[in-house]
Amino acid sequence: MSKNFVFISPTFPKTYYQFPKAWKALGGTSLCIGEDAYDSLSPEMKAACSEYYQVSSMKDYDQMYRAVAWFAHKHGRIDWLESNNEFWLEQDARLRTDFNITTGDKTESVMRFKTKSNMKAYYEKAGCPVARYHIVTNLDEDKAFIKEVGYPVIVKPNDGVGANATWALHNDEELEHFHKIKPDVEYIMEEFVPGYIVSFDGITDQNGEIIFKTSHTFPDPIMDIVNGKEECIYWSEREIPADLDDLGTRVIKAFGLKGRFFHTEYFRLREDKPGLGTKGSLVGLEVNMRPPGGYTPDMMNFANDIDVYSIYANMAMSNTNTYKSTRPYFCFYVGRRDGLVYENNTPSIFSRYSRNIQMHERMPQLLGEAMGNEFYVARFTEKEDGMKFVRFVLEKEKAKEEKK
Repeated sequence: MSKNFVFISPTFPKTYYQFPKAWKALGGTSLCIGEDAYDSLSPEMKAACSEYYQVSSMKDYDQMYRAVAWFAHKHGRIDWLESNNEFWLEQDARLRTDFNITTGDKTESVMRFKTKSNMKAYYEKAGCPVARYHIVTNLDEDKAFIKEVGYPVIVKPNDGVGANATWALHNDEELEHFHKIKPDVEYIMEEFVPGYIVSFDGITDQNGEIIFKTSHTFPDPIMDIVNGKEECIYWSEREIPADLDDLGTRVIKAFGLKGRFFHTEYFRLREDKPGLGTKGSLVGLEVNMRPPGGYTPDMMNFANDIDVYSIYANMAMSNTNTYKSTRPYFCFYVGRRDGLVYENNTPSIFSRYSRNIQMHERMPQLLGEAMGNEFYVARFTEKEDGMKFVRFVLEKEKAKEEKK
């Protein structure tokens, strides 16, 4: 009997059509809900869907409820419902609750990994140190916290996606300005951690066992990239560092995560930090219990010669896993910025690296602030070759630079 999979927002990012495609390839029924008109869908997206239901707004719960109700009426019991998108996690959970879909988190459990303050308890349960924090209240209480941890401090929405509306505050004047411009949402304030970000990413099966895992390195803070309109660079590692593998596995166990993608982030300390660790050690940052952002799932495929969409579909439909990989490549993401003048144009880059490049596209505007406006994804067996690629893509036009 065919199993019914409701996939929400299948057109963003555009490679997400591969989730319903993989389910359909296994003999399941892929039922998709989105805002785009059916005629506007790509041929790949149309082929991936067994049926597509258009709503005028996915933020309108009544419309989403009616869409799932229609699918249930027409196709029978819904076996799996997912968006794999941070923005829709709470709504996904509500729909599972209202339709008694027994796979995946329900409303009462999803908040354990939605708010940044809640996440910290699970990191600590796993024996992972975390930055001290304070829920932003008023100036006096904020200053009392800062007196304890010192400037700078990081402020960000407690329930937010990525580095949106996130700032570093360096003094009382910046703190007072923050209170004047702060969006009307709950904010968390954290002590500054001197490190770069590494991630432990993968998929758990329905029993909570990790069936695929990988790691990425982010040399520059996403907050700085967003606020400074800087270029974006990160890469998939061929080998997961042993300490990250151990700690990341313990964190996933602490969350009790089942049947999901995960993206967990850590600081690798650049220097000793009293109360958190010595240079080179790991400090917990935050988690996203969905695939890493943008086209990172595709980078996982390129780095490992696998198909994470099929791994996920097999896990969800039958809780099986046949994936194998020798981890043959580092995979690099390089995001350029509009308005900067580069030495090497696209034909020059492809002339030198056509065998390595796996993707080259414009980044959707919604993701452009954090990931650059035009990007290249390329894979290499040696890390230094990848770093040379990064330098080549980001090299600025010499004549322009010399005039500055």
